[in-house]
Amino acid sequence: MLAYVNQESYDHMLEHGETCFWSRSRNELWHKGKTSGNVQKIKGMCFDCDADALLILVEQTGAGACHTGSYSCFGDALAEFSVIDEVYSQIMDRHENPKEKSYTNYLLEKGIDKALKKIGEEAAETIIAAKNGNKIELAEEISDLAYHLLVVMFMSGVLPRDVRAKLSGRQRAAQ
Repeated sequence: MLAYVNQESYDHMLEHGETCFWSRSRNELWHKGKTSGNVQKIKGMCFDCDADALLILVEQTGAGACHTGSYSCFGDALAEFSVIDEVYSQIMDRHENPKEKSYTNYLLEKGIDKALKKIGEEAAETIIAAKNGNKIELAEEISDLAYHLLVVMFMSGVLPRDVRAKLSGRQRAAQ
């Protein structure tokens, strides 16, 4: 989403760890999610090269950032890319806050060898689904493979942004 920040709202975010913007129409602070419940917990912030724009990386709760209920004020298309970050965050959360009978915790407890074995199994199932030409089954198997890759990424200290950076570099090189 796009919102305005002044010194007061910036200080509020630093103090509370959740997004807070400056409402130009109401001329007051606007703590995102205070009334809607769609709170945005700040994961990181950085300024652009001129220090006149602020990018805020958040863990979003509730229906979405937009008052329409969409994940993003720029449309739901961005939500498709954020699901990788959401799943990765959930894996991190399971590591920090284990839950009984959680499959993610099972993998984390068993270690990297078990997670790598699952990648092999899911890769084979993905190959078979592709060979069978069943798009629904293939999408399911690719999802399983992607999940297990994210678990191994977490175990190995690789972040989704690391992979995005590599893919971006390859895309630029291919042009």
